[in-house]
Amino acid sequence: MEKLLKIAYDPIYAHPLPEGHRFPMIKYELIPEQLLYEGLITKKNIFAPGICPDEIVLLTHTQTYFDKLRFQQLSEKEQRRIGFPQSEALTKRELIITQGTLDCCLAALDHGVSLNVAGGTHHAFADRGEGFCLLNDFAVAANYLLNKKIVQKILIIDLDVHQGNGTAKLFEENEKVFTFSLHGRNNYPFHKEKSDHDIAVPDGTDTAAYLQLLYETLPALLQEQKPDFVFYLAGVDILDTDKFGKLSVSPEGCRKRDEYVFSLLQTKGIPCCTAMGGGYSPRVKTIVDAHCNTFRMAKSIFGLD
Repeated sequence: MEKLLKIAYDPIYAHPLPEGHRFPMIKYELIPEQLLYEGLITKKNIFAPGICPDEIVLLTHTQTYFDKLRFQQLSEKEQRRIGFPQSEALTKRELIITQGTLDCCLAALDHGVSLNVAGGTHHAFADRGEGFCLLNDFAVAANYLLNKKIVQKILIIDLDVHQGNGTAKLFEENEKVFTFSLHGRNNYPFHKEKSDHDIAVPDGTDTAAYLQLLYETLPALLQEQKPDFVFYLAGVDILDTDKFGKLSVSPEGCRKRDEYVFSLLQTKGIPCCTAMGGGYSPRVKTIVDAHCNTFRMAKSIFGLD
């Protein structure tokens, strides 16, 4: 079997979104375009996901909440918490992103690693969305893998600058999923949930300090938990240029973070599904290049075509 870097992407990832949110979301179009331009990938690496079936979504989210999304019944307060006005097209987009993550899991089991150009919607809870997240794609995919007995133990590595509060809450009593979040102490969400392992770093944390925490923590977690599958949220809102991140990690430091995570997993033979998460630097080129580094590292370290 040809060993391919499989990448989930559909043009709907960037559309339809409210006018005020289109700048940060244009990255979803530009990331695959940049990778194709570089020749790092070809169109055979990219697949367009379908729509995640209701029964799979409902392994994680409540029927009441899912019906509100499907039938446009969110209250004004619920929409404000999410940050987007509701629409059928937006719900469809979220279902496609979620299916993309699920498909990436299955591809990673075959090829070692697979990446979703979008995803990492870690602020969604079972019964509500918030922080631009409607459905929790990692949680939906993790519950599917466990329900089908495809894997036995999952580690979620969340290195977005924001704590994965929805993910932490969803799995707080599930011993088969271990949640690890390295995030900004003073960043959103201001009420943090309890992950299995949280590291909250102060504002201004620089590259050396950030990477040292990762180097000290991740090998021990892998040794203790012995996961047979990993979800990796590779947010680039840790960058020193990010408008909201409050940290001081350089682009090279962000690249080294991805290199380190992928190298550990590849060495241990642990398959990994990766999603891009956040990134809000003023220049879209900075965001896109940092995200593209995640793809570059994955392809190189796992030795994929």
